[in-house]
Amino acid sequence: MSQIKEIDAATLHDWMTKGEALVIDVREPAEYGFERIPGALLMPLASFDPAALPTDTGRKIVLHCGTARRSGMAAQKMIDSGRFDTVLHLAGGIGAWKQATLPLWVIVPSTGALTRTA
Repeated sequence: MSQIKEIDAATLHDWMTKGEALVIDVREPAEYGFERIPGALLMPLASFDPAALPTDTGRKIVLHCGTARRSGMAAQKMIDSGRFDTVLHLAGGIGAWKQATLPLWVIVPSTGALTRTA
């Protein structure tokens, strides 16, 4: 039986550090442009296609959004596609990532410069 499994920010960060995770951000381009998890790829929910996901990387695919609502919807699309048995998404979304004070790429409003936090 297929399942959607939530993971916490610390686990995702650990997997990313070890090169074990491919992070897919399902937010809109403007949200992604404003702040994002370093290394996350953008695949907005509005055009999310599970068939476009790479399955030959040897890494776990982990979805995320702002609060985990949209990533949960994208995860269900992956399950419905029949290509994935277990789908992972970040519990609490980027908000949980920020609460854990993990690295982010963010736009500095006063300059428009992209900078890395943490």
